[in-house]
Amino acid sequence: MKKVPIGVFDSGYGGLTVLSELLEKLPSYDYIYFGDNARAPYGNRSFDVIYSYTLEAMEFLFSQGCELIIIACNTASAKALRSIQQNDLMRFGNQKRVLGVIRPCTEYISSVTSTNCVGVLATQGTVNSNSYGIELKKFAPNVTLVQHACPMWVSLIENNMHNTDAGKMIIKADISTLLSQNKAIDTLVLACTHYPVIQSYIEEIAGKEIQVLAQGPLVADKLIDYLSRHTELDNTLSKDGTVVYFTTENSDFFDEAASKFMNRNIRSSHIEL
Repeated sequence: MKKVPIGVFDSGYGGLTVLSELLEKLPSYDYIYFGDNARAPYGNRSFDVIYSYTLEAMEFLFSQGCELIIIACNTASAKALRSIQQNDLMRFGNQKRVLGVIRPCTEYISSVTSTNCVGVLATQGTVNSNSYGIELKKFAPNVTLVQHACPMWVSLIENNMHNTDAGKMIIKADISTLLSQNKAIDTLVLACTHYPVIQSYIEEIAGKEIQVLAQGPLVADKLIDYLSRHTELDNTLSKDGTVVYFTTENSDFFDEAASKFMNRNIRSSHIEL
């Protein structure tokens, strides 16, 4: 039986924060990372556009041999994952699996909040979808959810402007706006995989009494559990500790930015969808 890698997809660079955690906690597995950087950001795009883009990405990763794909993008997880799982996976084969980043987070929230009041910082698309609210009703129906869209954050991070005075002012204003909506908030969810890049600053603004949750560690932990329960899938995965990177952006541009995200030298290949 031919062994295959795990696919990791994001609209841009944010999914690299998830990949980093996967490499930390499941280092023996092989991965293919695909960033649709040329068409990022996804946050303000329509459902139909995000679904179309995400499906194209899934088709590419399946063509590369992936049997399991992690959509490491909240907007794509919110607006495309369920449709792909319900309507498209059958034509690729029953053995294919596509997982997102929202459910691992919502399953975990109730175990960490003391006040049952949680804030979500996300893209406009994720907020509009109310995917966190829908999922929390299943796993933590007693939790009050306060959501706030941060439309500038992805661009600030990808253009390395988050550390400028103007960038910090925008970030602080968004956090303050969210926290002002409910004084009982004791947990903040970073519901965009770009946001862990600025997690330390978010924690500084939020204060010590508020816990800030990044999704990467939760996704990695849930994947470990998932593979332990689906040994038939785990047995198909190759384990040589390799990572291959693809991008729809200029590969040199991607490599420079991705290397900063990953703190290692990255070399990617350009593709067109």
